[in-house]
Amino acid sequence: MSKSYAHLFEGLTVRRVLAVTAICAVCSTLVVWFFLNTYVDLLVSALCVGYTSMVLFTIAGNVRQSRVPREVMQILAIVVGSFMGTIIAGLVKGRDIRMMFTERLSGVTITMSLGIGVGCVVVAAYILREKHARDQARLARAEAERHQLEKNILESHLQLMQAQVEPHFLFNTLANVQHLVETNPSEASRVLDSLIHYLRAALPQMRESTTNLGRELDMARAFLEINRVRMGSRLDFTIDVPEPLKGRAFPPMMLISLVENAVKHGVDPCCESGSITIRAIENEGRLRVSVEDTGEGIKPKKGGGVGLSNIRERLKALYGASARLVIEEKAPRGVVASIEVPAAASAAA
Repeated sequence: MSKSYAHLFEGLTVRRVLAVTAICAVCSTLVVWFFLNTYVDLLVSALCVGYTSMVLFTIAGNVRQSRVPREVMQILAIVVGSFMGTIIAGLVKGRDIRMMFTERLSGVTITMSLGIGVGCVVVAAYILREKHARDQARLARAEAERHQLEKNILESHLQLMQAQVEPHFLFNTLANVQHLVETNPSEASRVLDSLIHYLRAALPQMRESTTNLGRELDMARAFLEINRVRMGSRLDFTIDVPEPLKGRAFPPMMLISLVENAVKHGVDPCCESGSITIRAIENEGRLRVSVEDTGEGIKPKKGGGVGLSNIRERLKALYGASARLVIEEKAPRGVVASIEVPAAASAAA
């Protein structure tokens, strides 16, 4: 039975008891000058009223019912607690109950009135503070829900942009394979091996929001191998990336976009021979990954279209202003395309 009523006393802490004791002591000090009673006599009355009101106030706040507002119950508890506390104080002092309601009625009334007045002020302050805390908690929940909604929208947006990129790579790669098989059957096995390597690197991370640079380099290498078979001596490539940087976190499907642009819009349309170099450096907490080609250079009508636009949008969505895509002319010819992101070790490394 005791356990079923234990919830009624939740909140009846040592801190609350000490607070009520301090209030009673202060109030007794303030009113002792207006009464003939001694300070100890007034303190006993104040403590009896204060402790009784505190217990009833706590119970009223924990009663599980919905008919009467909680605040009304707590104020009624202060009124009842002041009356009962005054009676208890008289009994503690050895006074007769009949005398308290006849000869000493004025003293009982004053004590009870002071208890109700001080108690209501304290309760009003408590209720206002509690309401403020509830409002703050409600605002915090609303803010958390808003952030979660923004996160969900961002993830959906990123998945949509990545979905636009995925078929683009796959169809282009398959078209290259078809061309190579038709024009040079002896290279078919080598091409298929490179394609399998490419797909193994690409497919698991197409739906991820982050991977590491090493995985992106594997995919870029497989893609360049396929194109080197197709283009023969017209294409050469170098990957110059220190081993420690391969474990750095890097957004998926961005490096391959730069590599494809370097092949499709740089080396392939213009040159008897050309090269593509992939480099990565880390400086002052930033990772810079660049793709250099010796192709046509920057052409107004060949800016990479959806690929570069998606890179910029995804970088902004993932990193805000702390990441960027930079496209620069390279002397004597060609383009350097670089992605800069905050450097961080990848959990998938």
